[in-house]
Amino acid sequence: MAEQSADVRTLVEQIARSLVDEPGQVSVEQIEEGPETVLELAVAQKDLGKVIGRSGRTARALRALVNAAGTKLQKRYELEILE
Repeated sequence: MAEQSADVRTLVEQIARSLVDEPGQVSVEQIEEGPETVLELAVAQKDLGKVIGRSGRTARALRALVNAAGTKLQKRYELEILE
């Protein structure tokens, strides 16, 4: 099951790298909190707006993808974007 969680982490990381100007600054930490896995996305300060998007649309879309992947894997995921 840890392998599948790594796939979701990799998915978030690849999408975030394609959105930002500094892809080398993108990192995703995976934290297991009981039945839920928290993915903490960190990007360069100047790229934060690109990951969040207008009115949070991009962030909502990323969270929807994470939730869809979690539903398929029968596991709960939460995406946190770190400032």
